[in-house]
Amino acid sequence: MADTRTVTRHDRADAAPLAALFLGALAMGISPIFVRLAEVGPFASAFWRVAGALPLLYLWAAYEARSEGEAQSAVLRLDGAILTAGLLFGGDLIFWHLAILHTSVANATFLATLAPVWVALGSGLLIGETVGRETVGGLLLCLGGAAALIGTSATLRPDHLDGDLFGLATSFFFGMYFLAVRSARRRSGPGRIVFLSSAISAAALFAVALFAGDRIFPPGLAGWAALAGLAVVSHTGGQGLLTYALGHLPAAFSALVIFIEAVAAAAFAWLFLDEPVTLVQAVGGVLIIAGIAAARPGRKPAPAGP
Repeated sequence: MADTRTVTRHDRADAAPLAALFLGALAMGISPIFVRLAEVGPFASAFWRVAGALPLLYLWAAYEARSEGEAQSAVLRLDGAILTAGLLFGGDLIFWHLAILHTSVANATFLATLAPVWVALGSGLLIGETVGRETVGGLLLCLGGAAALIGTSATLRPDHLDGDLFGLATSFFFGMYFLAVRSARRRSGPGRIVFLSSAISAAALFAVALFAGDRIFPPGLAGWAALAGLAVVSHTGGQGLLTYALGHLPAAFSALVIFIEAVAAAAFAWLFLDEPVTLVQAVGGVLIIAGIAAARPGRKPAPAGP
């Protein structure tokens, strides 16, 4: 009979990254609330999201280096995967805000949820991870749930075509970001990855915000508080927890976090902005949770015991 203690230990090992993935989705899901309250331009809010998080992320990276017996200069050790992750995340936020400006929020959000499709397609080709049938099945359930949660509000209009393409580009950049971070996690800790990739994203986003003529600084304390929440909760917490999880879970499964983020965003909008949730949207949320449960990586086979 197999030793069930091995399976139990494996389940416990999975519990922390799964919890990090879920909490990270909640932290990222509240970001639209902070953006709406920030009182700055859309690209400026994206810049402050990453730039405002840098001091905390540096402390995390420095602590990580010290605990691993490395010199503090190791915090600034940049490799190709981290550089790529920073550029991709910056591109993701740029195209996301362009999509918001040129198409409906429903269209932009629904198209952004296609990111896991790109991750599933690229996992084997780019990072050598096969995608199992349970993940594909869970992804299909999640896509159906996203169509019910968000897609019912989506519309097809010729004047929204450029915005819809920006939304599709958002999904591609975010999907490739998952693959880059998963690759980086094979060599680096989460603190250094998030700190360095965020610094790269911040530089790109600041240039775009200046070029777009965005208001950079909020006019009052309420705007600064919203930007602080965006930086501390949505970026340090959300991206930090996601990066930690990507060191332990396959990229294709972890990418399903974007569906949890969509559910969380709808829930927060209902709680804080009095935006109603319809029965169809509620069913969509249930389908998403079911899809993620179905896609959970299988247990490692327990060794045969006496």
